[in-house]
Amino acid sequence: MSVSVSVDDLREEVARVGSTAFALTAGADGHPHVVSVAVSWDGDRLTFAAGNTTRGNVAANPRTSLLWSALDGEDYSLIVDGAGEVRDDIVEVAPDRAVLHRLADAAGDGPSCVKILPPG
Repeated sequence: MSVSVSVDDLREEVARVGSTAFALTAGADGHPHVVSVAVSWDGDRLTFAAGNTTRGNVAANPRTSLLWSALDGEDYSLIVDGAGEVRDDIVEVAPDRAVLHRLADAAGDGPSCVKILPPG
C-alpha cells in the first residue's frame, strides 16, 4: 500500500519527526558514509552543515539519503532520497523520493512502506 502526498506534507512530516537525522552518502568508490546532522529547510531543499567526507562524497556522487529514526512508540522511520549539492560547508538536498518505512520489529500488520514523494 502506498499513499502519495505533496512536498508540503513532507515538510509537515519533517517538522513532526524533528531536525536530527542521519545523512547517508557514498563517494565515487561506493564506500558508504553515515553521519548525524541537523536538518532545516531552505525553500524546497533540505539543508545541513557537513564535514569534509560528506561534502566530498556529495561532490563525487550527489545521491544523498536522509534517515530519521522512528519516534518512540511509532512503527515507521522517515527516509528521504534526493540530489545533493555542496555550497560552502552546507549540503542542500532536493528531495525526489520520500517514504515512511516500517520497522522490522514492528508488531501487527501494516504497510511496509508509505510513499510521501513523488506525488501521484
